[in-house]
Amino acid sequence: PGQINLKILVAEDNSINQKVAIHALDQLGYQCDLAKNGKQAVELHLRNNYDVIFMDIQMPELDGLEASKFIRKYEIENQPLKPVIIVAATANAFNEDKLNCLQAGMNYHMSKPFRPEELKKILRLVSQMVNKI
Repeated sequence: PGQINLKILVAEDNSINQKVAIHALDQLGYQCDLAKNGKQAVELHLRNNYDVIFMDIQMPELDGLEASKFIRKYEIENQPLKPVIIVAATANAFNEDKLNCLQAGMNYHMSKPFRPEELKKILRLVSQMVNKI
């Protein structure tokens, strides 16, 4: 089970990837909300102030990079809002993609499909960061 109660959002437009992510989190004892595109991810985060967002990069309406940039800009304009941890969830593991994710304000990069060990490691880091705030 999850060590602490994290507020998690999964932003993913592919229904199979949604199910895989929800199942992987559930197996580790975490529940999450779901956004089907970047625009919905931004709207849900502004309403619910998540601890962590697993953000797909390629989504309709607003891609993951643009959604992340918007969230970071909003956090700067609305300090002292606690910054959300954004994890890029992508099938692309190229260094250029990782760099684009970091430049957009994402904290970590994770390959899809979600692997339990990698997910556990990231959630442990997120838990430690959330506890420090």
